Amino acid sequence: MIKVNEKMPIGHLQQLVDGNLVTHNSAELFANRKTVLFAVPGAFTPTCSAAHLPGYVVKADELFGKGVDQIVCLSVNDAFVMSAWGDAQNADNIMMLADGDGSYSQALGLAMETGEFGGLRSKRYAMIIENNEVTSLFIENPKEFEVSKAEVVLKDL
Repeated sequence: MIKVNEKMPIGHLQQLVDGNLVTHNSAELFANRKTVLFAVPGAFTPTCSAAHLPGYVVKADELFGKGVDQIVCLSVNDAFVMSAWGDAQNADNIMMLADGDGSYSQALGLAMETGEFGGLRSKRYAMIIENNEVTSLFIENPKEFEVSKAEVVLKDL
């Protein structure tokens, strides 16, 4: 599992931009900037839609005000689902990125098997990344939503 002071693994994440599928190389995505990345088990799921993503939507300006260059929401879903979820949640200031096959979540050591719920998914977590290095990491215990909230990350900045 990734730890504080470790470099982010290299991988590819997808985003729907103006109807076009864009593949991001993580090394380039996180280079030379401060990123808040938070991950959810699934788009359009109850806690993710009612609290996790909305918290970052509401706190985006405060996060940017603390020197954050980009806010990334990651889920093991496809880019089309992530885009639709972002639109439904008014997440205009958040990059809605897809880890379609879960390989990036696995490389981070933050994947989990959920069986009939959806198979391979991401654990719920948040992290602060500075120039490809993890500077803070907030991993939730199963079925909890306490440490990866936008308010917690904001206090850490």
